[in-house]
Formats: sequence, C-alpha cells, structure tokens
Amino acid sequence: MSGIKSQVKMPLLDALRDCTNKSNAPFYAPGHKLGVGISKPLSDLLGIAVFRADLPELPELDNLFAPEGVILEAQQLAAEAFGAEFTWFLTNGSTCGIVAAILATCSQGDKIILPRNIHQSAISGLILSGAIPIFVNPEYDANWDIANCITPKNLAIALEQHPDAKAVMVVYPTYHGVCGNLEEIAQLTHQYHIPLLVDEAHGAHFNFHPDLPRTALSCGADLTVQSTHKVLGAMTQASMLHVQGNYINISRLNRALQLVQSTSPSYLLLASLDAARQQMALHGEELMTRTLMLAETARSRLSEIPGLSVLELLNTPGFVSLDSTRLTVKISDLGLSGFAVDEILNEELGVTAELPMLKHLTFIISLGNTESDIDRLIEAFMTISHRNLSRKNVKRNDNQLEKSPHLPLSPSPPLSLVPSP
Repeated sequence: MSGIKSQVKMPLLDALRDCTNKSNAPFYAPGHKLGVGISKPLSDLLGIAVFRADLPELPELDNLFAPEGVILEAQQLAAEAFGAEFTWFLTNGSTCGIVAAILATCSQGDKIILPRNIHQSAISGLILSGAIPIFVNPEYDANWDIANCITPKNLAIALEQHPDAKAVMVVYPTYHGVCGNLEEIAQLTHQYHIPLLVDEAHGAHFNFHPDLPRTALSCGADLTVQSTHKVLGAMTQASMLHVQGNYINISRLNRALQLVQSTSPSYLLLASLDAARQQMALHGEELMTRTLMLAETARSRLSEIPGLSVLELLNTPGFVSLDSTRLTVKISDLGLSGFAVDEILNEELGVTAELPMLKHLTFIISLGNTESDIDRLIEAFMTISHRNLSRKNVKRNDNQLEKSPHLPLSPSPPLSLVPSP
C-alpha cells in the first residue's frame, strides 16, 4: 500500500456522484439508461436517484478486477481502516470471499482443516476446488443448544494427524457472537507453515471499539472475510476480504476472485463499502459505544423477564470472548421453541429476530438500532412471558439436537456437484 491516506476521503463514492451529474447520452448498459426506462412501480418504491447511480465500469469508475484508480484508492483506505495490508471489495457477499479463499489455497486433492459448523459457502469452495475436508467438531453447549468454536487442542490433533494439510479455516465469531482462542489457533497453524483463513462475516465491527473482541487479523489470521453489510452501514451483498503477511499468494487470490465475482459489479454496492469505511474510520468508536449501550440495556432488561436467559461470556473451551452486540435469548423455560416465539414476535408483536433455533433466538444490535427498537423488543418478550407463564403446567422445552458422534479425523472424500449413483 501507499502511505497513510486521509480517511475523510470517499474516492469511489465521489466519483460515482460526479458521473451521475453528467448529461452524456448513455449508449451503454444497463438498459434502463439512468432510470429513464425503469418501471414506475419500482421507481416509486426506490426513487430515481438510485438508478442514476446504477452505472457500469465507466473510465472514471475504475475496474474492480484491475483497479488502478478510485477503486484501488478506496480499497487502500479500507485496508488502513480495518488493519489489513491488502483489502478487496466483494459484491457477491462474503460467500464469494470464502469460496475464493479456498480456491486460492487448495487444489484438487489437497486437505483443508475446518470446523463442522462452517458456513455453506465453504462447502461450495470444497466442491469447486476439489479439496478434501478434514472436519473438526466445534465445542457444543447442550444447555444452550449452541455450537461454539473449535479448540486449539482439537486443532493440534488434526494438524498432527494431517501435517500435509494446505490450510486451516475457522469461524470467528460464530453467528451467536462467540469467539474462540484464535491467537493460539493462528500460532498452531503457522507452526505447519500454512495459512489461517477466517470466516469473520459477523465481526466487521471489531476493529472500532476496545470493548469488542479482537479482530481476526490482530490474532494472527492471514486472510479474513467480513460481511460489512451485516453489522455496518453497507448495502446487502457488500463485503470485504482482508489479507496480511506472506502466506497468501496474491496473484492466485486475484484469479480466484475473478472466478466467483460478477464481471458487472454493482457500483451501488461498491460505493456503499467506501461510505461504510469512512463512517467507521471517522465515527466508529462513537457509533459502537452507543450500540454497546443499547445492547447492554436490552441484555439487562431481558434478563429480568421471567422465563428468559441471555447468553453471557461462559469462558469455556471454544468460548473465550463474546460480542455483546449479539443477544441470544433462551426461551425454553416458556415451554415454546425458538421457532414458535419467532412466529409470535414477527406476526403479532412487530419484532423480527435474526436467527431462531430450538431453544433460543439471536438478535443483532447494530449502529442502525434505536432505543425505540429496544423498547419494542422488551415489551414483546414481556407479553410472551406473561402469556405463557400464566398458563398452568407449562412444560419446559428441553428439545435439543442429537450430539454428533465422535468421528476419526480421516479425510472425507472430495465433495461433488453430482450425487453418487
């Protein structure tokens, strides 16, 4: 990267704004031609400005696959803000970043060590690369019905049994905000001179407040993929991939990203990444302080409602820190499943959760939430609690998934798009 740049700048967003103000006759795609040809119901919903900014790779807007102008500058600014050496903007979500990470480190028949609670995009990466998965079970908490992270101990066993593995991939944090001992995992991985790849989709905000868990890069990860849209101010599908150190072949990674990203990237998504980076670089700690206060208020008030428990830091194997902006609420004492509570919340009480499960629901508190949102969440759970605990003979919901049997760490066969006969 070049020298330190001012985080006030938004080179990509500014270039897009300048292009929307031009009056050139548009003889290029997309076919709606700056919104003139868009259907009225759609323009009524979204307004015309969004379509004026829906532009192709004009000379002023650079090229995502060979950046040398405003995209390159925007990615360099993002690398500085997120603590990386190199950053790539992703318009196909973190899914394409995870797939590209595997393609960039593994070829047909290569082994890669990864947890069984990996995202489905990693499975796609295994299929496309032909890599052989060596699965390690994450730590399972039966009380909460939550899969946490893998432990350094179990990773060490996998590495000892498969010293020819080409990479390790882990989830950090989990969907529930649980973080494992990533620093020790990185040290173990590097003893075998292979890269540590991290699915950090739910941790894009970690670098902007001291009370949040450490970032994957600060723990020693070589490549990490973050869903900027999940917790920050970017649009859906807008993500980033960050790299540091010498374990990742940059040329191979670039080729992999070209395989899995559209050749017609959305500049709306790209500009939203530039804007989200600037917002967090300038105001991130302030925004996250407010977010953490909202989350703590919700956590405290929910914990006082009969029949509810809120996940706290347990400091058990596979669980050494917690993103407190994630609220995981156990509802099994209400005699209902998380799916039933989710339906009541959404259809009757005007509250929508991120993730319902058998025993709990998970809620994301982010910079876009308000005190009013928290009040509605609390009132909704008070209603459900009163309604169900006032019934006689409420039966606790003790349902849980069957624990996975212990399996030897033998290579699984390469995965295929074509089912076996």
